[in-house]
Amino acid sequence: MSAPPDHTDAPRRLLELYDDALPVVYGYFIRRCGDRATAEDLTSETFLAAVDAARRTQPPPVAVPWLLGVARHKLADHYRRRADRSSVPMADIPEPDANDGWDAQLDRLVAESVLARLPEAHRTVLALRYMDDCSVPECAELIGRTVHATEALLVRARRAFRKHYPEGGVS
Repeated sequence: MSAPPDHTDAPRRLLELYDDALPVVYGYFIRRCGDRATAEDLTSETFLAAVDAARRTQPPPVAVPWLLGVARHKLADHYRRRADRSSVPMADIPEPDANDGWDAQLDRLVAESVLARLPEAHRTVLALRYMDDCSVPECAELIGRTVHATEALLVRARRAFRKHYPEGGVS
């Protein structure tokens, strides 16, 4: 019978993981931003947040999938900040348009809400496969699983997603 993992060495595990995780996290940002400086800044923010989390009394399990989850949050924060800065008050309320994209936006919000309720492994593999357009072998490499195990995880993750997604979507 093995002992439970010692969470006090999470900072050490993060340091050991750093060399392998850095190109994965940076690659995640550069593919989404296209701007090297922004990708570097967001990579730094991700690792700073990871260090803070690793120093907690009950740190999360430090691994590449967890770091990618932190990176997704940092990217979302970046886009929120950017949207806040670029928003301009409108003088007139636009006329309602049947093709205004509201249904797509609502579907996206519902999907994000469903993803948030799934276990981290399911969120990670679904995001890598469908949001990041990674192939199954690429997903497997990023999350440290075999291709076969990743395929099985994707099946379970899709099933869990469908179980929580409202019948027929929201459109």
